[in-house]
Amino acid sequence: MKLNIKPFILLVGILLIFVIPVLADAPPDPGGDPTGGNPVGGGSPIGGGLLTFIIASIYYTFYKIKRDRN
Repeated sequence: MKLNIKPFILLVGILLIFVIPVLADAPPDPGGDPTGGNPVGGGSPIGGGLLTFIIASIYYTFYKIKRDRN
């Protein structure tokens, strides 16, 4: 069985071309004002996600109660 090494070298070369620059990137800026004016998250609203979570929790609770009664 003869092993063809050219595809392996090509694959390693392509992976190195794409992986090394990704590892060299600086971490993202956390946002916010360094003096404490803005929160670290940049003042992102959570109202829509919180409302969705509450509605889903209520629905799941009623689903479990109905399933347990049957």
